[in-house]
Amino acid sequence: MALRRIRPADAFLLREIFADAIESQASGLYTPQQIRAWISLAWLPGVLDCVFQHGDGWISGDGAAFAMRQPQDRLALLYCRGRASRQGHGAALVKRIECDARADGLVHIHAEASLLSLPLLERCGWRFLRLETFTVAGVPFEHHRMERQLHN
Repeated sequence: MALRRIRPADAFLLREIFADAIESQASGLYTPQQIRAWISLAWLPGVLDCVFQHGDGWISGDGAAFAMRQPQDRLALLYCRGRASRQGHGAALVKRIECDARADGLVHIHAEASLLSLPLLERCGWRFLRLETFTVAGVPFEHHRMERQLHN
């Protein structure tokens, strides 16, 4: 699987992947109201800017999927377009993020997993810690706090 580092010029592409992943795959797992609120994060000024500017990550294929760490010990974003789901992009990105974290001397990495990413992270050996609630634009959500112990 071809991966390349994310560059500042990729911000619009990352927003497109983010929105496509939710729009194409969240139905049945999330309510229409949750989906609308979540997708809106892709286009609201300032919401993803910090991760895009200060995060470190990888993009897969021809813009099929991406993953970013921010800060170093947190998998902050992991999104795959619907047309590319279940083709190994997510697993390849998670493995690359874990390798980067190990290279940075980290002993563990954590994430807040959606219902979309939870099964993938579990298959990759991540451990569920707890369920957390939060809101997006006043709409309630839950995510799964996950952790991965990194062994050298």
